[in-house]
Amino acid sequence: MSSLPEITWTGVAVALAVLVGAYVLSRLVRAGTSSTLRWRGRGPEASRIFGQLAGYGVLALGVGAALTILFPSIEPVNILGGVGVISIAAGIAFQTVLGNLFAGIVMLSRDRFRVGDQIAVQETAGTVVAMGLSATEIRTFDGRLVLVPNGTLHSKVVTVQTGYEQVRSSVLIELADDNDLDQVRAIAITTMRDLPAVLDEPLPQALLVEVGTRTVQLELRFWSGARQLETKEATHDVIRAVLAAFTASGIETSSDVITVDTTPGLRDLLRERLPRRG
Repeated sequence: MSSLPEITWTGVAVALAVLVGAYVLSRLVRAGTSSTLRWRGRGPEASRIFGQLAGYGVLALGVGAALTILFPSIEPVNILGGVGVISIAAGIAFQTVLGNLFAGIVMLSRDRFRVGDQIAVQETAGTVVAMGLSATEIRTFDGRLVLVPNGTLHSKVVTVQTGYEQVRSSVLIELADDNDLDQVRAIAITTMRDLPAVLDEPLPQALLVEVGTRTVQLELRFWSGARQLETKEATHDVIRAVLAAFTASGIETSSDVITVDTTPGLRDLLRERLPRRG
């Protein structure tokens, strides 16, 4: 029958000293890693989380060293073997949790979006308010909090609306085809350029894109700030100002155009009602 490992007061004191040293060192490594990542341009959330992971790694090594000192008969390879068995069991039992965790590590290391960015994934769109290892918190544009698993963000298409400082929007307007189309385009471009919400560079455009029945379709393209409210306000201003300019210039829109389709019944009715010539 094997006896229990001998524990000495000296071993206990040394193990405690190692634990305290490992804790202090983990705090220093955590702070140093976070500061270094921020200095290199990483986001605050990524810097904080990777700093925590580095600190936990140092603390785990300290705990392993303390156990080896406290129980001399336990070899480091045995500790690593036990950790490996536990890791395999945890991986089988918590596949989804670990999947989200590793997806969060990959996502934070890529640093494609940060807290404060506006993103859209599947049916969810809003502002990122917090990022963790397992899930990302998004506040939707109507004020709801949605927790999106990091596995979803890693495997699905994510649109980062604020990935660049400016985005392009477009508005379609139908006009009567007997308007002076060159004048129409000039009025639309001049009007959009005078709006504060529309950026001067790149310049706004007015392009004819489709021909209908006595109508043409004009596409107004303009650039604004990337945030959703900025694009909504710019679109509102463009529609209001351009339609007002068209009205002031006597330009007919599609609502002013009435198309009458002469069906056989209508032709017969006209023959009966209208007097015949000769």
